[in-house]
Amino acid sequence: MSSLFRYSRWASQFKKSPPIFTSFSTATTDAQPNRPSPPPIRVGLTDSVGRAVFATRRIGAGELIHTAKPIVAHPSLPSLHKVCYFCLRKLPSQKPHSEAHKNVAFCSEHCKDQSKNFYEIEKKADWSRFNEYCRLQGLKYPLLVKRFACQVMSGVVSADILDILQPANLTSEMVSMMEKEFCLLRSTFQETDIKGEQMAFLTKEWYTGVLARMRINAFRVELPGGSYEDLLSSAAASIEAEIAVGNAVYMLPSFYNHDCDPNAHILWMENVDARLKTLRNIEAGEELRICYIDASMNYKTRQTVLYEGFGFLCNCPRCLSND
Repeated sequence: MSSLFRYSRWASQFKKSPPIFTSFSTATTDAQPNRPSPPPIRVGLTDSVGRAVFATRRIGAGELIHTAKPIVAHPSLPSLHKVCYFCLRKLPSQKPHSEAHKNVAFCSEHCKDQSKNFYEIEKKADWSRFNEYCRLQGLKYPLLVKRFACQVMSGVVSADILDILQPANLTSEMVSMMEKEFCLLRSTFQETDIKGEQMAFLTKEWYTGVLARMRINAFRVELPGGSYEDLLSSAAASIEAEIAVGNAVYMLPSFYNHDCDPNAHILWMENVDARLKTLRNIEAGEELRICYIDASMNYKTRQTVLYEGFGFLCNCPRCLSND
């Protein structure tokens, strides 16, 4: 998700670290039925808004552009015992594959196995105090950082994998709050038998840098309730949606810019795997844009939410007409 700020810094980082496309797919080709075809898009740099996603061919209305698996995901606290602790799939009333002592559950042996490495780290600590702090403060992104830190400690991901993403502009008040969260996170790890070298990356600077990126790049994962209705993503930090089952950070979906009249959208059908689809016909070379917030909001509300949540004022055609 882009901002109009810090373009030159982002561009230099982009040149050093090109985006990774290995976790994205579309339909398979006839020539290679076992291999997914590359997404019909490219990521490029612009003079006005930094990076952007462009169509490499004509894409029809309603077409699946690509799917994406998250780099990191975590259930929301209200959904903690209602969804799979790994893929965020809604669980039946009787929780399968549950971890009784931690009171979390996985929807399948596959998800339990996929989370094994980082969960072995995570379950060493007592997260009740950390979770309660996040609940009382209305925080969700520190939960993602906690999961991400466990993934780094287990060797699942590198500590700098999110560096390519655009960071939010942080106020001194935000940084002060983050320092409190960081101290609580680190002390929780320190109370376990996790070795010091495993935590070497976990500095205040790393924490604030990761959280700054998650603030404007994390998506609220919203699953349809009993139907396959399309749901727009709305990840502004100031909005709390009861229908959200969790939050997740993706690589390629984070490169889509915002428009209050988008030509594409992101949705979730069963779990945390994201699906990017077109809302209308897209011509080759046209930029693909999604709406970061609820597009039904009026002009003033949209501007406020986008500025407070993402750090920019929208100048899309719809906003320029005060619609």
